[in-house]
Amino acid sequence: MEDRWLSVEEIAHYLGVSTDTVYIWLNKKSMPGHRAGKLWKFKAKEIDDWVKSGTGEKANKSAHVKRTKKQ
Repeated sequence: MEDRWLSVEEIAHYLGVSTDTVYIWLNKKSMPGHRAGKLWKFKAKEIDDWVKSGTGEKANKSAHVKRTKKQ
C-alpha cells in the first residue's frame, strides 16, 4: 500500500462509512487525523491501528446513536 495522505472522502470510502461519520469521530477527538489548513488528512496505517485498537468501535457506537436520534 502506498504511504500517501488520504482525504476525508477517501478515508470514509476506505472505512465504508459516510463523511459525516468521519467528522463526528474527528470532533470527538477519537480518530487520528491531521489538519492541513481547512482540510483533514489521514494515513491509512494510523487509521488501521486505530480500528484494531477498538477505539473506532466506541466512536462508531456513539455516531450511530446520534444518527438515530436525528431521525
